[in-house]
Amino acid sequence: MGTNGEADYSQYMAEQEARWEGLCRRCGACCGVPEDPCEHLVGDRSGKYHCDIYGTRFGARRTVSGKEFNCVPLRDILHKHWAGDYLCAYKENLKLPWQGII
Repeated sequence: MGTNGEADYSQYMAEQEARWEGLCRRCGACCGVPEDPCEHLVGDRSGKYHCDIYGTRFGARRTVSGKEFNCVPLRDILHKHWAGDYLCAYKENLKLPWQGII
């Protein structure tokens, strides 16, 4: 693959990542807001949340109450249920294999 192809691919991947990240409503549900949130989750006055260690979030973490858990990429848990997952734009946009069959 030539340099131009690599640049095109890098740009494409950056655009896809931005599109994926742009889906998030910052509801905090995936980080435990409805129950026992991660200690790194920060809320603002508008009710939106963000992770204060987002770039290095994966791995062993603790909730506000001290419970230990592993932070994983959201794609690893999209097929599971968690408290408040109905708020998640990623789950809302998830295309399930059987949708559209009937």
